[in-house]
Amino acid sequence: MKIVLDTNCLLMILPKNTKYSLVWKAFCEGSFTLCYTTEILNEYFEILSRFYSPEVAKSVTETILAMPNVEPVTVYFNWNLITADPDDNKFVDCAICANARFIVSNDRHFDILEEIDFPKVDVLTIEEFKEIM
Repeated sequence: MKIVLDTNCLLMILPKNTKYSLVWKAFCEGSFTLCYTTEILNEYFEILSRFYSPEVAKSVTETILAMPNVEPVTVYFNWNLITADPDDNKFVDCAICANARFIVSNDRHFDILEEIDFPKVDVLTIEEFKEIM
């Protein structure tokens, strides 16, 4: 199963003492494929550096890059489906190009995707994705 993970959810799955840490564990065990673009990976690094430290950001991004169950994606077309926060479109474009099953996000800006029939992009909250795991 291919997914695209929004940065807000990455922040939620990393601490070992949260109920969502099993998602990071599932990723490390190869239970799903994480799709990413360079732009997404750069955002992961930037936000992790801000919330934790540059060392943690480097460790997490290096772990992601070293895993066999990741899929780097090159986006050749921007759909611009989210107008409320255009920065979120990088996750949508990645999901479309990768033919990912879900975007996992707790960001309400992604709710607009429910109203769009084409291209169809399904979004799950981290709680819904945890239940699937």
